[in-house]
Amino acid sequence: MRGYELLGLLLGVEAALAASLLSKPGDSAIIPSWDIQSSAKVGNDLQTLSKVGVDTSSWHHVNSSRCTLMGCLLQAGVYHEDDLFYSENLKKLDTSQFQVPWVYRKEFDLDSKPGKHYFLQTNGITSKGDIFINGKQVANNLTQAGAYGGHEYDVSNILDNQNALLVRVYPTNYNYDLALGFVDWNPYPPDNGTGVWRNIEVKQTGPVALEPLRVITETNLPKDDSTAHVTLKSTARNLETHEVTVDLNGKVTSECGQSYTLKQTITLGALQSKEVVLSTTLKNPKIWWPKQWGKQPLYTGQVSVSVNDEVSDSINHKFGIRQVTSKLNSHNDTIFYVNGLPFQVLGGGYSADMFLRWDSEKFTKQVQLTFDLGGNTIRLEGKNEQPELYEIADKLGLMVIAGWECCDKWEAWSYNEDLSVKSEWTEKDYVIANASIRHEALMQQNHPSMLAYLVGSDYWPNDRAASIYDSAIKEAGWQIPVIASASKRSYPEILGPSGMKMDGPYDWTPPNYWYDVEPSEERLGAAFGFGSELGAGVGTPEISSLKKFLSKGDLDDLWKTQNKGLYHMSTNVSSFYNRKIYNDALWARYGAPVSLDDYLLKAQIMDYEATRSQFEGVSAFWSKARPATGLIYWMLNNAWPSLHWNLFDYYLHPAGSYFGAKVGARLEHVAYDYLHKAVYLINHSIDQKGPRTIAVDIIDKNGKSLYTTTKTVETEPNASRNILDLSTPLKSIGDIVFLRITLSDGKKTTLSRNVYWLSKDLDVLDWDNSDWIATPITKYADYKALNKLQSAKVTVSTQVSKSKEQSTIILENTSSVPAFFVILNLVDKANQDVLPVFWSDNYVTLWPHEKLELKVEGKGATAVEVSGKNIESARVSI
Repeated sequence: MRGYELLGLLLGVEAALAASLLSKPGDSAIIPSWDIQSSAKVGNDLQTLSKVGVDTSSWHHVNSSRCTLMGCLLQAGVYHEDDLFYSENLKKLDTSQFQVPWVYRKEFDLDSKPGKHYFLQTNGITSKGDIFINGKQVANNLTQAGAYGGHEYDVSNILDNQNALLVRVYPTNYNYDLALGFVDWNPYPPDNGTGVWRNIEVKQTGPVALEPLRVITETNLPKDDSTAHVTLKSTARNLETHEVTVDLNGKVTSECGQSYTLKQTITLGALQSKEVVLSTTLKNPKIWWPKQWGKQPLYTGQVSVSVNDEVSDSINHKFGIRQVTSKLNSHNDTIFYVNGLPFQVLGGGYSADMFLRWDSEKFTKQVQLTFDLGGNTIRLEGKNEQPELYEIADKLGLMVIAGWECCDKWEAWSYNEDLSVKSEWTEKDYVIANASIRHEALMQQNHPSMLAYLVGSDYWPNDRAASIYDSAIKEAGWQIPVIASASKRSYPEILGPSGMKMDGPYDWTPPNYWYDVEPSEERLGAAFGFGSELGAGVGTPEISSLKKFLSKGDLDDLWKTQNKGLYHMSTNVSSFYNRKIYNDALWARYGAPVSLDDYLLKAQIMDYEATRSQFEGVSAFWSKARPATGLIYWMLNNAWPSLHWNLFDYYLHPAGSYFGAKVGARLEHVAYDYLHKAVYLINHSIDQKGPRTIAVDIIDKNGKSLYTTTKTVETEPNASRNILDLSTPLKSIGDIVFLRITLSDGKKTTLSRNVYWLSKDLDVLDWDNSDWIATPITKYADYKALNKLQSAKVTVSTQVSKSKEQSTIILENTSSVPAFFVILNLVDKANQDVLPVFWSDNYVTLWPHEKLELKVEGKGATAVEVSGKNIESARVSI
């Protein structure tokens, strides 16, 4: 399943649409599917088109409750993803068809009787829409505007037993609409994301309706014997023209079934709205933690209103009990706290699908991969996504930073000089922004996974917009930090400084970059402060993924045409359209590639080296005088098949950037500081203590031992420190040496194994000429001796668990020389990659005569492919 609901499930939802509304007040139903067509073909007589019985046999039929125009057409089979994403096919698609409005239409039945109230609820239509039911207009495009403009319309007097709903959507322009745009991550989608991209629902109530539930929790953490004060809030609306007495019933229920009941009676005047508040105290509540720190127990809050002993409306939401706060330290850097403990953010920038298709199964796999590589947070840069994202994050323990996006209408302020088109906000834009933040705040408010909300990205909102955001967030009862922007440029007074830096880099960066932190005003993205989006500009997919979206000519361009602009890199007006900075480094450091395979192997080595050092640098400097408080790697994933900016590719295949980050972000770890030749002991846990033994070994390229030592120290939870100086043993490197650092606990269990390849000299950075893209290199480190390594022989054997989903791969280097950069790939009987796949380690370097056991999980595996820099490729059955 890819980006849309299963047909059978949708048919079940569709059949239940009327039944659910007939069952009881408080229920709602999603419009389950659509017929869509261009207004150029069906015209603009919306009154007629929105009446029951219109012939839509020539329209596109979409078995999905939500989709942009491109998403709908893909789901309907008009286009196919594999064809669309192959080579440069996407730019050949006719975009003129999306320059006129399109119409979404659906007929449905209801048991409509007097005394029932019905509401149409929208959650996101971009760029704007006209809504009609049964020939009558419900909303126009002045009200229903903005991608996040969620609204509720009373349609009680419009609905009948048979109904037709019609939505006309208007073309989106990122420069003029408050929409969901892309910048240089990928090409713009042909439809610019136009359409009903979030669900539309119909809700039934009795005489009194409730607005969305807000759950406020107050507790004193991290005390073990804490209590939690839980408040359930909503607004009750009397829909009648006479006074009513309302019985409020609230309930808080734990996952184990323990419940707390709350009751209250209020009186509402004719058409009156009143805030309702129900509170209780939980003793020794179950505390929600991020995945790496504990469990994720959830509670359910529920409020119902009854009139004359009949339920009129009911609302509920899951929530967790936890505390999230932030503060600016003495260096004006933001540091987050979760449940009273300092929380170092290690994560990546999450991208929605290019066509805004949602797939809960795929997102769950992306979260699992994020955890596997050691991440704890994702940042949504403007793509606030579907409600399911937050629900999955709550359940699994992933922290989320959400917010508005950069580089388009959202940041069209007078002081933003970076926009090529600056359509400054007018009165209607503030109205749309107000509706947008109120909708998003209520949707996200109850979720324990929420870490922060950024009301600006590259630029901060002006004072008026900031006031609108602040008011809406406070009214929603939000209990998370609200931050002015992702950069330190400036800020509105009402929010204060952001404490986040967004100075780059975004292109290739050498390992020693991250450790060179002084003077900080010249060191941009180095490992200090909170980096809201920065990365080493890597993420080259492996050949099995590349062949899915690149032609032979495209593949040749990768290594034969060093600086050519590449369609799957970025837009043709972007600074990242080619791989020049990356390729200059690869050619100079590892030698000119002699084939595509050689290029890709060197790319994976570069990618591994780059991400490992970035995550290690931030982790190692967590406890520095000026700590590295957070890292959002740019990016976690891609909106489409891309040649860079990912930690796993579009198809969920992990490669060099993934396994480098996985080593660098391990829960307990030992890392090498390239600049100072120091070893750091890192502990990201909050409970792991005791003695740790660090073993250090250095060999030359021929396997000769140059240095060995061990040291035992006590580890400290949630801390890092410098424990060893290797400047003397590494003083006289010839051309290449290998450094292995192993961490083990008191039971001699290996917690971390880490191998570096080191050259005589470091890359020399020209800090004076840094910019937001990268810091120039005046002299490259020389790793070309790796091309002349003696051949090593590695034997491979396998063991399969009873479940047949986990295997043990045993590698043994039977040679007297190191086996460098051994890559393993799991395949099925059709010789296709097993995805997702979870390795305990990969892209490994073996010492002479070393045996290494790797664990791997993946469904349907029949063989493992093995390759490396100086070993023969092999395929071993499982």
